[in-house]
Amino acid sequence: MNTTCAIIVPCFNEASRIDSEKFRAVEKQNKTITFYFVNDGSTDNTKGILDELCKSSNCLNVLHLKKNVGKAEAVRRGVLNSKMDYDYVGYLDADLSTPLKEIDRLLKFAQDNHKNFVMGSRIKIVGNAIDRRLKRHISGRIVATIIDSFILKLGIYDTQCGAKIIDYQLAKELFKDPFKTKWLFDVELILRTKLKYGKAYCLENIVEVPLLEWQDIGQSKISYLDILKLPSDFIKIHNHYK
Repeated sequence: MNTTCAIIVPCFNEASRIDSEKFRAVEKQNKTITFYFVNDGSTDNTKGILDELCKSSNCLNVLHLKKNVGKAEAVRRGVLNSKMDYDYVGYLDADLSTPLKEIDRLLKFAQDNHKNFVMGSRIKIVGNAIDRRLKRHISGRIVATIIDSFILKLGIYDTQCGAKIIDYQLAKELFKDPFKTKWLFDVELILRTKLKYGKAYCLENIVEVPLLEWQDIGQSKISYLDILKLPSDFIKIHNHYK
């Protein structure tokens, strides 16, 4: 029996970055993956592009939100609005900074190794192609070190990579309630898992898989205000999940 997976793709003003042909190609090649695009109150032509892309397709679906709710809530609503019980659910950035073929790798790894929470990781090692601006890499490493050293304490290298695969039954529990932060919901997912099942479960079931390819597309949706709010978000998460 083929493993089924729902992939949530949050979209906010992505009209210039959605590569419809790549999604159509995956739809033709892999009928076990269903995409759910969540139009997060976009003000450009994202709605029109997604409507055209998903027209007359069972594997490409779109949910339109009337107002912008942020990535965390958009992904959550996408998970809750998936139409059937899948084996896994995951999410992916609309700009395809993580290529679609990497999602296949993560899904196969989860299936073959019976892991419930598989995270793509942007570790630059010999043989892979991780294209990341130096400034973003340094700031990302600072944030990741703070997150794992003071909040998660699980030895996780890269919490913020936008490609993850989660067991569907586990995901329904983790995404049931709204998140406390807009951009650190990946951290909250791990903390919710740790609180419910314990550290030993996390060390056994949460796995980072180094990506073979990742490209820094640019035009990040994270504003300077969001960056300034990070310290307060760290405190908010620590106090809520302690």
